Amino acid sequence: MSLGARASRPHTTRAGETPALQSILVYVGIDAVGDGLMKLPFVRALRHAYPQARITWMAGKGHTVFADTLAPLVSGLIDEVIDEAGIGSRAGELLRRPLPGRSFDLIVDTQRRLLTTLILKRIRHRALVSSAANFLLSDRKPAAGWRKPAAMVGQLLALVEVASGRPAEATAPLPRLESAETEADRLLPPGATYVGIAPGAGGRNKCWPLENFLALASRISDGGRIPVFLLGPAEADWGEPIRAAVPAALLPLQAATTVTPMLTIALARRMTAAVANDSGTGHMLAAADIPLVSLFGPTPPEKFAPATPRLTVLRAQEFGGEDMAAIPLEAVANALGL
Repeated sequence: MSLGARASRPHTTRAGETPALQSILVYVGIDAVGDGLMKLPFVRALRHAYPQARITWMAGKGHTVFADTLAPLVSGLIDEVIDEAGIGSRAGELLRRPLPGRSFDLIVDTQRRLLTTLILKRIRHRALVSSAANFLLSDRKPAAGWRKPAAMVGQLLALVEVASGRPAEATAPLPRLESAETEADRLLPPGATYVGIAPGAGGRNKCWPLENFLALASRISDGGRIPVFLLGPAEADWGEPIRAAVPAALLPLQAATTVTPMLTIALARRMTAAVANDSGTGHMLAAADIPLVSLFGPTPPEKFAPATPRLTVLRAQEFGGEDMAAIPLEAVANALGL
């Protein structure tokens, strides 16, 4: 499946320089929606490092949401998606050449199973970067003394750094879908100051108490700004208590014609700041490059915090507890500048 019409442009090099990479293959096992959102900084950093290259994304062991659900988010960042390729699982694949007839200047292997990396080496390529077995099979390796980042996003960004020899910068802009931008303007009209609140998460144990979010929203409203609650399907029953407690609050996703990640990110771009639990919505807010306060308790931020330059992490353990309720309202309000 092709995404966008980006063609490899001609490359010029001075004498003695290595020719610029024109084709890159990124290998993943599968990508669920949460995986895809967490990998957006990696995609942006790879495109920033190689702005002219044709990037192919291959899901070898299952489905990638970059082939459908999140395809609009990576249009122009990824040029081609090979979905459910059936590559990288069986030792018998070592006896043949995967993707026959194709070759790549660079293969970036995002998984760490040694057999899979050996299979990927059978694809025609100039260089392969893989952290499997501590970069044992990688053609490019990190500098001496390198330590693996704790965060999964950091580990992916490290692959970009090893491949390019430069710090990874997740600054390639995400595409903007005109229909999502128009809908976002309808839901959050220009002229007001909006502060985002994403109170949900995959598990209620990862959620800061709703009453704390309501108190925070009241402070936002009292300060002349408009609190914007981003509620997913699992939090739909919170709409009524939110409207009752904070009449000025907006719930744009409940009024949207169609809810998509592109719309959520477009809404986030209209906010001056936002607060979220450890959640997929938090990663969408991070993708908008706005100041974000991220709340953690049972899950480690070192591993799951969004990768965004203007991030403040507040963890329950910093305040003497394990439960999310240990994070004080005052600490969150201060982090948002209230």
